[in-house]
Amino acid sequence: MSFYVVKMQFNLLKSKKFSAFLYFCQMFADIHSHKFSAATSFTVCNLTVNQAEKIIDNNIIGFFSVGLHPCFPEDLSQQMFDKLTKLAENYNPLAIGECGLDKNSTVGLAEQTLYFEKQIILAEYLQKPLIIHCVGRFNELLEIRKSIRPSQKWIIHGFRGKPQLAEQLLKAGCALSYGEKFNPESVKITDTDNLFVETDESLLPIENIYQRIAKIKQCDIQDINAGNKMLNIEKKYLL
Repeated sequence: MSFYVVKMQFNLLKSKKFSAFLYFCQMFADIHSHKFSAATSFTVCNLTVNQAEKIIDNNIIGFFSVGLHPCFPEDLSQQMFDKLTKLAENYNPLAIGECGLDKNSTVGLAEQTLYFEKQIILAEYLQKPLIIHCVGRFNELLEIRKSIRPSQKWIIHGFRGKPQLAEQLLKAGCALSYGEKFNPESVKITDTDNLFVETDESLLPIENIYQRIAKIKQCDIQDINAGNKMLNIEKKYLL
C-alpha cells in the first residue's frame, strides 16, 4: 500500500474520529453569547469594555469579544475607545465587537459611524474579525465596507433578514451568524464557510440551533464548522 493511500486513510479516520468527538462532547462553537455564567470552552462571550475590565481582573476569561455597542451612549467616547484599544492590544480577544449601526439607537448616526469606523480600523490593525450589530442600517454598512475595503472577516451577528439581503451581504464579503430566530431561506443560501451560529441572549442550547440549521441545509451537523475553525477547536482538541 502506497504512502499516499495510507495517508488518505489516516486523514479519513482522523476526520471521522473528530466528527464523533465533536458531536458526542457537544463541542459546538458559539461565536456570540451574553451569558458569561453559562460559558463553555467553546463560547465567545461578548463583553462591554467595563465588563471586560472586571472579568480580566479576576482572571476568569476564555474566548471573548469586546467592543463599543451603537446603542450604548456611555460607550461611544474617545475615552472608552482608548480603553478598548488597550484591552484589545493586551488581552488578545478573539474578535472586536459587537459594534455597528442601529436605526433605533438614541445616538446619532454620525457618532455611531465614527466609532464603528474606529473599531473597523482597530480590527484591521490587530487582524481580528469584527462582530457586527446592524439594525436597519445595512445600506450604510455596505457603503462603509465599500469605502474602507477591510481585509478582516465581518460577521453580521443575529441575522434574521430575508434571503435577498443575505445574498447582498454575502456578495459583499460578509459572513452571517444565525441564532434562535432566523429566516430559513437565508440559511439555505449561506455557504458554510460564511455561516456562524450563536446563542446571543437565548436560553436554547447551542447544539439545538446547529441541529435546526443542519436540517434546513440538508447537511451533516459537522459541516457547519466555520465557528470551530475560528476558535481553532479541531487543532486544539483532536489528538
